[in-house]
Amino acid sequence: MSISKPKPKNTLNHTPNSKVSHSNASANPESAVADNAIDSISVEKSAQNIAQEPVIEQAGSDELNFVHDAVLLQETVAAVLGVKSLPKQKDDDQQSGLQMSGIYVDATFGRGGHSRLLLSQLADDATLVVFDKDPTAISVARDLAKTDSRVKVVHDSFATLTDSLANMGITKVDGLMADLGISSPQIDDGNRGFSFMRDGAVDMRMDTSRGQSVAEWLETVDDETLANVLYEFGEERHSRRIARAIKQMDSYDSTLALAEVIKAAHPNWQRGKHPATQSFQAMRIFINNELGDVDDFLTQSVPILKSGGQLAVISFHSLEDRRIKQFFQRHSKGQYPEDENLPMPPKRPRYFTKPKRIGPSKAELSQNPRARSAWLRMATRTDTDYLSNAEI
Repeated sequence: MSISKPKPKNTLNHTPNSKVSHSNASANPESAVADNAIDSISVEKSAQNIAQEPVIEQAGSDELNFVHDAVLLQETVAAVLGVKSLPKQKDDDQQSGLQMSGIYVDATFGRGGHSRLLLSQLADDATLVVFDKDPTAISVARDLAKTDSRVKVVHDSFATLTDSLANMGITKVDGLMADLGISSPQIDDGNRGFSFMRDGAVDMRMDTSRGQSVAEWLETVDDETLANVLYEFGEERHSRRIARAIKQMDSYDSTLALAEVIKAAHPNWQRGKHPATQSFQAMRIFINNELGDVDDFLTQSVPILKSGGQLAVISFHSLEDRRIKQFFQRHSKGQYPEDENLPMPPKRPRYFTKPKRIGPSKAELSQNPRARSAWLRMATRTDTDYLSNAEI
């Protein structure tokens, strides 16, 4: 029995949680491997599947005790500082870093891997502003801020970048970095609702202190809208069939029950990949407005960066990586889609230099094969004055 695909709609109304936005996601940026690949590993442990996992390491059952193995750590920090590589730091020399001054932003603090390395390269008069939506991540960030006065903490989405910095009196920064990978603590805690291998509430909010949960949304959403969400944000080919099955459920209080319904409705499984992977990914991306917030963050990066400032963004998923790639292409070439068919396209400003893209090294992959799906894209802000009325 063949099921027709719903036509993807690019104008889905996002109403569940307008305040909550994206800080993390994970999958192969070139082939759109679904976000929750870490749960797929529980279905079949193979080297190929492990390579699709987000870059995460587990150190215990308590969410605060997890160790997040930050991907492309050295490369990202070097990129946001505008240097080719970081100096080797001696254990007994606290002043062996670059000692750079300025204002920097870690837009997705997570468990602070990138932030801590960046701090080791900054001077005493530098400032590091860290953002995250996850309450546990914010708790870790605040603990760091207690021991390092250079750290300022914002419990909010990076989509609030401009306003949050303005509240601190900051209008320009020297560097921005973001790691869009979802973390192991979030997945491993079944109560967060991200995992289809551990039972818990069907929540999936990055920020559990605000907004609508997936369970609350499923209670009211219609079949067609749900199918379109599964197709657009999860690239799920059997979205209509799965949406109908989900809407026939009596309640949405168990992630395992939801996963089983999706599994039963899914007609074609990929070996080693749980059939609920793409559907869970889609609902999480939608409820957190992840892609919209990535777009907002990128747009705000243009006026907030100083001339010569650096933007460095890691993505694990094709839906995100495509946005980052196209953003850099537009703003480095001054070429925009709306100008393509014009006989005399207007001259557009070029706000970034030619972007670069790098993946993890062989050495990193040998130690952490889960990093294989990561891409780091980076570029330098030019000295072109930002035009607030420019179509960017």
